[in-house]
Amino acid sequence: MTTRAGKPRLDPVALRDLTRDGAGPRLLDVRTPGEFRTAHIPGSYNVPLDTLREHRAELRHHLDENVILICRSGARAAQAEQALAEAGLPNLRVLDGGVMAWENADGPLTRGPERWDLERQVRLVAGALVLVTGVVGLFVPGLHLIGTAVGAGLTVAALTNTCAMGMLLSRLPYNRGPRTDLDTVVAALRGAS
Repeated sequence: MTTRAGKPRLDPVALRDLTRDGAGPRLLDVRTPGEFRTAHIPGSYNVPLDTLREHRAELRHHLDENVILICRSGARAAQAEQALAEAGLPNLRVLDGGVMAWENADGPLTRGPERWDLERQVRLVAGALVLVTGVVGLFVPGLHLIGTAVGAGLTVAALTNTCAMGMLLSRLPYNRGPRTDLDTVVAALRGAS
């Protein structure tokens, strides 16, 4: 499988082989800090997608050429790959299937407090909006159109591989976890060099 940039994705077995001796590639996990705290691949660094996009030029100077991008399923990592490639960082790879595939392949995970992942939160909020506006719309004319708008938003999210609702939910304190700013990220990357 390849990413939008046409580069091959890395499967979990290949990543495990690369990281077996501890001297493997730099692993950047672009999920929210809350998702990262719940479960992450040992040795990975949390650089949330929003932080990465905003500071990609600065981050480029602290990354070597051997970088693997990770998220829950691979979609956000592909977006991060595109952002870093635009900043001039070559030779990026995406973990195919993300942390879900890694876990399914029995890859080790560092676990923290359990939280709902962002995709599950989006399904809950979207489903609740459609359900509530559908039922209340029986009594209040036109209210059911909110559910139609949510459906349209989900369609656009699927077609563009982005999610406005997910981006909004990622800003909630529940998902942010400890603050991840550029200085923290750079300090962690320098410490590993």
